[in-house]
Amino acid sequence: MIKVGIIGGSGYTGGELIRLLLNHSQASIDFVYSTTRAGKPVTSAHQDLLGVTDLLFSGEINPDVDVVFLCLGHGNSTQFLEDNTFSKQTKVIDLSNDFRLNKDAKFNGTMFVYGLPELNKTAITKAVAIANPGCFATAIQLALLPLAKEDLLSNDVHVNAVTGSTGAGVGLSSTSHFSWRNNNVSWYKPFTHQHLGEIGESLASFKNAIGELYFLPNRGNFTRGILATAYTTFEGSLESAQKLYQDFYSEAAFTHISDEPIHLKQVVNTNQCHIHLHQHKNQLLITSAIDNLIKGASGQAVHNMNLMFGFTENEGLQLKAGVF
Repeated sequence: MIKVGIIGGSGYTGGELIRLLLNHSQASIDFVYSTTRAGKPVTSAHQDLLGVTDLLFSGEINPDVDVVFLCLGHGNSTQFLEDNTFSKQTKVIDLSNDFRLNKDAKFNGTMFVYGLPELNKTAITKAVAIANPGCFATAIQLALLPLAKEDLLSNDVHVNAVTGSTGAGVGLSSTSHFSWRNNNVSWYKPFTHQHLGEIGESLASFKNAIGELYFLPNRGNFTRGILATAYTTFEGSLESAQKLYQDFYSEAAFTHISDEPIHLKQVVNTNQCHIHLHQHKNQLLITSAIDNLIKGASGQAVHNMNLMFGFTENEGLQLKAGVF
């Protein structure tokens, strides 16, 4: 058993991480650190865990845990690591965007590996620190990486993706209130979303030509999941595209190609990414679906932990979607 610490466990991703780790046969939660809820039951923030755990939020950290997950707001992980020291044996998995880009990946002599297992599995197994990908970035990269590898992304790519309200975090804002979000759909940050940087770096890692990526994110009137559609010029047949994707993900534990059109309910509450391909004339349409809180955050973080410690990849992540 490894000992796990969680920093910032009162938000959506922290709650999902706790739920997953409580059902992990090789990990034990040592502490869940919170500056605002210290001493209170974890169930005071995560009522779905009532009867599952009697853990209390802690106001102190144990610097000797085997791995620590940082579930802090973007920009806060760097400050936390500057203010707090862990043992040399403690591995770090950060769920913010602080270390995702190449220019930010090195911190105090430690190199953060970009934690997309379908791209960097070997490096993740050897890493001491992981920068967990963003949710939109996960869905879009998995949709496009096979094309990037084969130098088939030299033309412009158009992406439209819609996310649930949990993608905005647990804090309230004018666009996350029920009365605003319900029965409503809107776009935001058109063509400038913060995940574009990490997407671009991953696609460029194959050293092939990459066209312009036009990304339009949308707010959906549901709570969980991301459905992303991307299309670009493709001169081959649909069968050749399907083989390309099947080959690329042949050893992926959680990414699967569907012959049938996909929908969100297939993947919500799971660590799965489902992908479907459709061709219209010389345009290839790639649809990907993930749960933004699991495959796009906490589940992917646990997957990275499993790889780092040599556990079975799907340990603690054998989850079933609720499609009805």
